[in-house]
Amino acid sequence: MFLKYCLKDSVPVTGLCPQAGSYGVQDSLRRGFSSVKNELLPSHPLELSEKNFQLNQDKMNFNTLRNIQGLHAPLKLQMEYRAARQIQRLPFLPSSNLALDTLRGSDDSIGFEDILNDPVQSEMMGDPHIMTEYKLGVL
Repeated sequence: MFLKYCLKDSVPVTGLCPQAGSYGVQDSLRRGFSSVKNELLPSHPLELSEKNFQLNQDKMNFNTLRNIQGLHAPLKLQMEYRAARQIQRLPFLPSSNLALDTLRGSDDSIGFEDILNDPVQSEMMGDPHIMTEYKLGVL
């Protein structure tokens, strides 16, 4: 009962809970090991706030745009965000998402993820052909 009370205010974290593969078994080689603790509760009270910061910032900007310029402005900006998110490199190459950062106005700021999220140090480096086939659904 106590666990249910703790979980009612939590938001599910999709990046930390790996999905099952084609046979219903977790694919540990591609998604890493799962931790039940990470799936249940956030590790710090500010984690949920930090996870939703960009979403809350976008909502506030869209509301301001709607009040100032009308309904068309946030709709146009959302369509541009969606188009910028679809621009990607090949699956085995890291993408900088420069177009999306430029639209959001965060291209001239340096954040935590810019320094400590170095793709060269990532454990996700693999065979380009296998990663591309997996992304396309062939494998």
